[in-house]
Amino acid sequence: MVGYLLFLVGWGVYQGRKVKNHTDYAIAGRRLPGWVAALSERATGESSWALLGLPGAAYAMGIAELWTALGCVIGIVTAWWLLAWRLRNEAEKYSANTFSDYLAARHGEVAKWIRLVSSSTIVFFFFLYVGAQFLGGGKTLHAMFGLNAQWGMLITAMVIIPYTIYGGFQSVVYTDVIQALLMIITLTVGPIVGFVYLANHPEVYSQSIIQALTMASPTHSSLFNGLKGAAAGLFLVGGFSWFFGYLGGMPQLTMRFMAIKDSNQARRARNIGIAWTLVAYVGAMLIGMIGLAIFGPQGLSDREYVMPATLMKIFPPVFASLLITGAIAAMVSTADSLLVLSSTELSENIVKTLRGVSDPKRVLKQSRIITALIATIALAIAYLSPQKVIFTMVSYVWAGIGCTFSVVILLTLFWKRFHGRAAITTMIAGLIFTILWISTGLDKIVTAKLVNFFFAGLVAFLASYLIPPKK
Repeated sequence: MVGYLLFLVGWGVYQGRKVKNHTDYAIAGRRLPGWVAALSERATGESSWALLGLPGAAYAMGIAELWTALGCVIGIVTAWWLLAWRLRNEAEKYSANTFSDYLAARHGEVAKWIRLVSSSTIVFFFFLYVGAQFLGGGKTLHAMFGLNAQWGMLITAMVIIPYTIYGGFQSVVYTDVIQALLMIITLTVGPIVGFVYLANHPEVYSQSIIQALTMASPTHSSLFNGLKGAAAGLFLVGGFSWFFGYLGGMPQLTMRFMAIKDSNQARRARNIGIAWTLVAYVGAMLIGMIGLAIFGPQGLSDREYVMPATLMKIFPPVFASLLITGAIAAMVSTADSLLVLSSTELSENIVKTLRGVSDPKRVLKQSRIITALIATIALAIAYLSPQKVIFTMVSYVWAGIGCTFSVVILLTLFWKRFHGRAAITTMIAGLIFTILWISTGLDKIVTAKLVNFFFAGLVAFLASYLIPPKK
């Protein structure tokens, strides 16, 4: 683990030597090879979800979790097939360095307000998102080595912060490549060895996944978690609703599309990104179910430990620890991406807009200073805030930012009538609606991800007709 973390820091700093200006720092000069963009996007998009969250859900719920996996996979495939090359071309056309920079350039009549509203929203929520990743790193190191969680958070920050400050987006995407490769090895090798282990160990809870699902509970082998009628429909829609957040609305993923070098590389990236996703999601579901067959439904105190517990059971400790490093890789790949996104949004679209700084060297220096400040504040938030506060706020991100901005991006790309004032109205309305929907508990009835996507779409449609565009 120590060797891996040291290598990661060194690799990130080495890549950071290629940064010569603020465009390199913010978007890697828009010259990423397709394979780098694809692996970086996948490592960032999956976070610890594919290594801990999805296997844990499959372990606890059985095949009913298929709807969530299906929603994610179809969303990712749609984004790569429909949006990636378009966003790459648009970023090149408008010389956009950030997510908000593109929206501001595209809706130039209200560019200043687009920058301020979009960037402020992203920076605020992603402060908490970065803090949650530090907290997750602390918990993982505590679970693996018995370290105090606060020391674990500090170690996590010490790994991520140096190369992110130095190399920005350039360093982050190339460290993501290493992490994506480690993640896919874990999700490929783990299930193969798991099946062999089940076949050769009759003493486990069950020697087959099908039998384990049947023995665990009636709901484990039900596609709808044992529900019927309208409740089953809501359950299906709730799981599948993850689809909407992938449609261009998550800035940390969209930036990977925008940074691809050319159209040929975009096609290559699409193929790699889709292939990685299909293999990873099948592997994650299988690891959760293999864990169910080994330990039984009551065998683990925390369902999200099913991946490390299963790997420790089926591999010798040395190999298991190498593969479990995939969980650390997933967490790191998200934390550094969120950190550099927040800093470049703040630097390029708020500070630069308000102060009017234009000298390239000053902008690059300013970006590095802001990255350091954001990292420090995010670490302080992780230290001082109760866990519930952070993770409750993070729950707003996918619905509030992902689904709201998905509507804005889709209409910006595909509907000529959609204008800047309508875009600002949609952003504000979508975020307020998400906060109200979740805070009043309605999210427990119908997921905010689904409702907010259609609410934001309705607001965008009405605003495009009822609010006159600024000439």
